[in-house]
Amino acid sequence: MNGFIEFMETHFIPRASKIGAQRHLVAIRDSFIVTMPLMILGSLVVLINNLPIPAYQNFMNNIFGEELWKSFGGNVWNGTFGILSVLVAFLVAHNLAKDYDKDGVAAGVVSVASFFALGGLTGMSSNGLFIALIVGLVSAEIFSRLSGNDKLVVTMPEGVPPAVAKSFAALLPAMITISIFGLICTIFIGFGVTDIVTSFYDLVQQPFMGLANTLPSALLLAFITPFLWFFGLHGANMIEPLMQTINAPAIEANMAAVTNGDVAPYIVNKPFFDSFVNLGGTGATLGLIIAIFIFARRNKAYKVITGLSTAPGIFNINEPMMFGLPIVLNPILFIPFILTPVVLVLVAYTATKIGLVPAAVTMPPWVTPPIIGGVLATQSIAGGVLAAVNLVISVVIYAPFVKIADIQATKKAEEAQAEENSVV
Repeated sequence: MNGFIEFMETHFIPRASKIGAQRHLVAIRDSFIVTMPLMILGSLVVLINNLPIPAYQNFMNNIFGEELWKSFGGNVWNGTFGILSVLVAFLVAHNLAKDYDKDGVAAGVVSVASFFALGGLTGMSSNGLFIALIVGLVSAEIFSRLSGNDKLVVTMPEGVPPAVAKSFAALLPAMITISIFGLICTIFIGFGVTDIVTSFYDLVQQPFMGLANTLPSALLLAFITPFLWFFGLHGANMIEPLMQTINAPAIEANMAAVTNGDVAPYIVNKPFFDSFVNLGGTGATLGLIIAIFIFARRNKAYKVITGLSTAPGIFNINEPMMFGLPIVLNPILFIPFILTPVVLVLVAYTATKIGLVPAAVTMPPWVTPPIIGGVLATQSIAGGVLAAVNLVISVVIYAPFVKIADIQATKKAEEAQAEENSVV
């Protein structure tokens, strides 16, 4: 095990760290972090509109009228999921251009204009998310490079307000960038593709989401995040760009299906992991905390760490456990830390697939405590039951390893005490 850890520290971690800091991935990740409150709000209003309680629905319909009270949720959705691709196009270009020390706001505006020049009017919601990501990255690259060309800068005379001078400095780069995307759209139209966004969604995005919705993909995602975390790399942040490109369209498709009375088509999404797998944080460490309280409560060091980690753990924050216990580079906890999420994915996916639990259709805040998050995500008590079952499973998996770690810690303490007594 020591040799494996040494190999990972020498060869894997430097490369993984470089990938995690790659500017394009960081730009995408940070963009989705900004839009996260909007996606949560959009999910909540859909929950309000479609809460599966007949008494609630009848009460609201009788008091306000169905069309009136549900219009609130529709209006909020229009301002959240309904413009998600536009926001992402702006934010990705803004973040990437800033990393190049260019005008981020100008790059974001140019990206949005380029998105619409490419036909983005039909893909403002999450259906156009992949196109928005591509446009954001490509337009920012083009705009940033053109902005660095002195021959393309329109210099204004002295006395012109700085804001005006800054705008004209970006004039030609903006015109060229937007025109490129407009030309691309024209070329596609010439080949008979009149709606690039919809065609891309049908040919690429939807099949990709279907591939990501498989059990092997879910198991792979469950493995990668704790594996990276074990070596001190923030696994959740590193795979966030991939998770969000899967998550937003899947959540929107699930919400639309439920609204229409159909079965939600996508099992794997972010609330699936938040509600049923990452119970207490990556690695389901709330199960580890409970296991320590049951099987190693006499260990003073563990007791202190778990005492400090319990409150954050309830809200799915587990950094105190990761670095305080620690879990990072702890060979004893490596197996349960990696194994537990994989087992929980298998249980949750199977339960959802066979219809015992509905698929997640809303996105509660990731800090929502386990069990409650399961109920909110699935709009069903069954979701809370599944989360509770998975929490028990996580405790069972961690228990023997906690006992082994406690025995080893006790032996080390006894050896240290014996050595101290012999010196005295």
